Amino acid sequence: MGIISTIVIGFIVGLVARAILPGKQAMGFILTVILGVVGSLLATYAGQAMGWYQAGVGAGFLASVVGAIVVLVIYGAVARR
Repeated sequence: MGIISTIVIGFIVGLVARAILPGKQAMGFILTVILGVVGSLLATYAGQAMGWYQAGVGAGFLASVVGAIVVLVIYGAVARR
């Protein structure tokens, strides 16, 4: 059940990040899920490094969306080349 919930939440976070960031992002379902999951992981580890989260605590929804936006900007810069 943990994997399925991670995929669903990753998909929702990826969709929200793609909706917030202007421009066209040509991504399918799988890349959107990966975007959301990686953004959430980025937000979790960055928050733990800065002391915002305790070890073992995941980032919240808004922090995950911000992390996904950062990943999307990096993806856009790399994919443009």
